[in-house]
Amino acid sequence: MNIKLIVVSKTDIPYLQQGIDEYVGRLKHYCDFEIVVIPALKNLGKATPDEIKEREGQLILKQLEKVDTSVLLDEHGREYTSVGFSEYLQKQMNAGTRTLAFVIGGAFGFSSAVYAAANHKISLSQMTFNHQMVRLFFTEQLYRAFTILRHEKYHNE
Repeated sequence: MNIKLIVVSKTDIPYLQQGIDEYVGRLKHYCDFEIVVIPALKNLGKATPDEIKEREGQLILKQLEKVDTSVLLDEHGREYTSVGFSEYLQKQMNAGTRTLAFVIGGAFGFSSAVYAAANHKISLSQMTFNHQMVRLFFTEQLYRAFTILRHEKYHNE
């Protein structure tokens, strides 16, 4: 199974990027994983949050193929434990999912078109996190899920 993480704008905090790179490197042992970075919008001028969401949404949708199973990382999504998330991944693999595309939106969230196109929504927490931090948290949880599935020593429960 291929897994991609679609994000809006680059990670510009060096220590977060270092952590993300660490887990991306570890994930190579378990799956084909890539991070797709949608460049930050320019010339926003007096654009409203809804206008920004719409423009970002168009760019997000261009990265999704019809056969992809898309999962929004969204505050209103389903919450999982780490073990529960590993079970979710296993179900996707068992279902023959070719590409599992996780999406982290911009500062204002997702457009209605992105919500309509999504197959699932997952919440990492009821708390709100900086979108760049979510990238690190997610890549670590994805790595943790694979170690759980392989019964490797990483997750203690």
